[in-house]
Amino acid sequence: MDQEPGSPDTPAAAGGTPGCYRHPERETGVRCARCERPICPDCMVSASVGFQCPDCVKGTSGKGQAPYASRPRTIAGGTVTADPHLISKILLGLNLAVFVAVLVVGDRLVDELALVGEWPPPPYYVPTEGVAEGQWYRLLTAVFLHQAPWHIAFNMLGLWWLGGPLEAALGRVRYLALYLLSGLGGSALTYWLAGPGQPSLGASGAIFGLLGATAVLMRRMNYDMRPVIVLLVLNLVFTFTWANIAWQAHIGGLVVGAAVAYGMVHAPRERRALVQRVTCLVALLAIVAVVWIRTLQLTG
Repeated sequence: MDQEPGSPDTPAAAGGTPGCYRHPERETGVRCARCERPICPDCMVSASVGFQCPDCVKGTSGKGQAPYASRPRTIAGGTVTADPHLISKILLGLNLAVFVAVLVVGDRLVDELALVGEWPPPPYYVPTEGVAEGQWYRLLTAVFLHQAPWHIAFNMLGLWWLGGPLEAALGRVRYLALYLLSGLGGSALTYWLAGPGQPSLGASGAIFGLLGATAVLMRRMNYDMRPVIVLLVLNLVFTFTWANIAWQAHIGGLVVGAAVAYGMVHAPRERRALVQRVTCLVALLAIVAVVWIRTLQLTG
């Protein structure tokens, strides 16, 4: 029986690798970013993220279904928007606004927003409290807090370079969830492993989460992994060799970002929304568990 182009039963090529849905005899590891059908180099049409098949570019699935153009989706199932960098711009603006506020108000604002597990008792007492005393908001506010110009410049460059493509690939809601969970993951690991009276601040945990997510996405799209691996190694070397770096935030953000991104881009199409929600929920529960256990250690 002949198979129509795009059938999910399109046979694999001779080597066992999936064959192009239009040219089944040609092996390929690349799939359309919309319909996920395997496509060979002759059928690849470059898109904002990855490649699309000719049918999706024309706005038809090839199966008599409604045109894809009426419901464009990203590889993670998010809605394709006119400005795929909007959330990245908002996050960048929030970080810059808090930085300006610190310049105006001074160290008092840093004392109130930085991540601190527990303030030491008198005579070293500073008139404020930490996460262990119930100020859990510090786990999030510290992610948007910077003091040094070089620190915010480095992080915002990373946010712009990594965040834009990820936002376009995941969609706004998924991208925002990834960013916030990565930042919280970095804060949670810092709270758990760093000294309770050691302040920590910066968006580095969230940026490392974007870096981990970029690696996952590039692997999912079968792109050359060497550039992102080199970038990751360089950042890890920088993390463990530069003074006054909260390596816990970097590692925590990296692990959470990679895990959340994996659940988002590898979720099966028929259960995509459920798997993605569960992935984010599990990551959040893990973060809460770490914070809760550490709080018991400090207050018990």
